Amino acid sequence: QVRLAESGGGLVQAGGSLSLSCFAYGTILSIDSMAWYRQAPGKQRELVAEFLSDGTTNYAESVQGRFTISRDNKNTVDLQMNSLKPEDTAVYYCFANGLKTVLPRPFEVWGQGTLVTVSS
Repeated sequence: QVRLAESGGGLVQAGGSLSLSCFAYGTILSIDSMAWYRQAPGKQRELVAEFLSDGTTNYAESVQGRFTISRDNKNTVDLQMNSLKPEDTAVYYCFANGLKTVLPRPFEVWGQGTLVTVSS
């Protein structure tokens, strides 16, 4: 089984910063891509940032220039969030896909989520 451990959520004032971290563990052979999504109550889950296997990164327009996604190693992805706004308030979820060491080989896994609250 593959699991994701998320950390770094919390309460900050508008204009502040937070850094999220996600660590993948379990029967992992390789990881293809990792990403951060977020979901506010009553809203659809949306892609915030993704880090692809070739090192390409993509960002939602709403966070472009404020957030930075990075891969510390093959099993860890971070999200540095600067100049936070109240509209960034949401539960942030880590996502990863890749291959396991056991069958079935492909996997897709979501973290349980970490809450980010930005006060005005």
